[in-house]
Amino acid sequence: MKVILASDHAGLELRQELVALLKERGVAFDDLGPHSRESVDYPDFASQVARAVVAEAGTLGVLVCGTGIGMSIVANKHRGVRAALCTTEFEARMTRAHNDANVLCLGQRVVGVGVARGILEAFLDTAFAGGRHEQRVQKIRDVEAQQR
Repeated sequence: MKVILASDHAGLELRQELVALLKERGVAFDDLGPHSRESVDYPDFASQVARAVVAEAGTLGVLVCGTGIGMSIVANKHRGVRAALCTTEFEARMTRAHNDANVLCLGQRVVGVGVARGILEAFLDTAFAGGRHEQRVQKIRDVEAQQR
């Protein structure tokens, strides 16, 4: 498993905490930045992560901004991305198990570091359940195909 992370300036500190968690767990990752508090545009970073996740099978993405909302909107514009804004471990487990989500979005102004770490761990540790959920994920793919 490999994780690709990015944030905007409003999610910098939380992203750094999540990088530390990945290092603790020995998870391979690429941190796409930014690496300073200088103002940046979240769509640029969300798109970089989305493209990387789609390009490399089995890769997961993590995006952090102030609320997580903007990042999730942009990431979900990319075909093949199923980004989920999560505020609880339960949501993270369910979006992986039922939706086969491949990008986790978090809001630094919404969740604290401890909660965010738990959410990321739940996201990483939960596999797609398949079964009846596979046909639903296929319907998401079908919708994407109709839009392009």
